[in-house]
Formats: sequence, structure tokens, C-alpha cells
Amino acid sequence: MSYSELNLEDLYLQMQDDLYDGLKEEIPLQVREALERGQSPQEILDEGLVAGMDIVGVDFRDGILFVPEVLMAANAMKAGMEILRPLLTETGAQRIGKMVVGTVKGDIHDIGKNLVAMMMEGAGFEVINLGINCDADKFLAAIREHEPDILGMSALLTTTMPYMKVVVDTLGEEGIRDEIYVMVGGAPVTENFAREVGADAYGRDAAVSVEIAKSYMARKNSEASKQLA
Repeated sequence: MSYSELNLEDLYLQMQDDLYDGLKEEIPLQVREALERGQSPQEILDEGLVAGMDIVGVDFRDGILFVPEVLMAANAMKAGMEILRPLLTETGAQRIGKMVVGTVKGDIHDIGKNLVAMMMEGAGFEVINLGINCDADKFLAAIREHEPDILGMSALLTTTMPYMKVVVDTLGEEGIRDEIYVMVGGAPVTENFAREVGADAYGRDAAVSVEIAKSYMARKNSEASKQLA
């Protein structure tokens, strides 16, 4: 199909639909079409990709979509982001926040963590994904380098979960615990466990994690603007 025949509103709706259906080949074509029509990278991100991933997130939370479909949608979004990311960097586009994520030391599971990273990016966050088997030093180095708003840690094994506390304690020892919002998640992790290790929040799944991160950034930004006032 030629997207040039669609008006702009319909082009964005088509982008959202195709993203929902995980049509990875179509999204870059639509992104390029929108760019050719003079849309800014930020507009395309907000009106097309983020809007589409918002719908995916809601349906994932409500049990209408499952992990395989969400991964397909996230991969389709990634194909669009490959075109937009360098352009967004050039234009200094406003991201809603910055997040460092990683699976903790001793754990090599990354599907859930990657899903969170993709959906956070889909929601407009800049995400630094450290991968698997991350020790406290690796998290610390990334925090120092990137100065994120949020640190996300994932574990899938009950044996690696306690390492989350090691990381939180290390942040405390380095005097930077209060500067960063710590989120934890993974199949065996619970709300109580998150509290015990000193995390700020527990993300039950990727969709909930995005909601928590967005509401945290809204609080942080409103506090910052009050201080400036």
C-alpha cells in the first residue's frame, strides 16, 4: 500500500494499528512518509509510536495482549526508532526521563527486562540497557556516566534477588541513593521484597512499570518547577 494517499491523521492511526499488530516492515515506511511531510521526529514519536505503544501497554495490562504480541509490537517500534533516534538526538528532542536498566549479577534472564526497556523507550524515556549479570560496580558506573532519573533492576531467580539489596546499599554508601528512583521487578519479586531491599517501587510487569515511571517523572518535574517558582 502507498501511504502517500492517507491524510496525516490516518497515517498516524495506521502507524498505531500496525505497531499494535507488530508489522515491523511497515513502521519504517510510515515514519519516512511522515518525515517527508515535514513532521518533526518528536511529533512522529509522540503521535505515532508512543501513542501506539500506549494502547499496547493498556491491553497488555488488561490481559488482552500477551508477552509474544507485546514483543512483536516493541520490535516494530524499534524499527521506527532506528530512523528517529539519530534525528531526535540532533534536534535535542525532549525525552520524558532517563533510565538505566539491567539484570542483576548471577542472572542471565533478559526477556522481561528487555520488554520493560522497549516499552519505556516507547513511552518516551531514554533507556540505557546494561544487559545481564550486572554487578554493583557496573550499575554505579552507568549511573555516574548517564545520570539517570531511574534505575531499574530485574531478577528471575530467587537466588539472585538478594543482590538487588547489595546494589541499593552500594548507592547508599556512595551517597547517591537519594538522587535516583530505584525500581525492581521480575517473576519472583514482590511488593514486600521491593520494600525489604530498599527499592522505591515494584513493577509487576512492563505496562505497570511504565505507568510507575511516568507518574514518578511527573512528580519529580512538578517538584522541580515549584522550586524554580
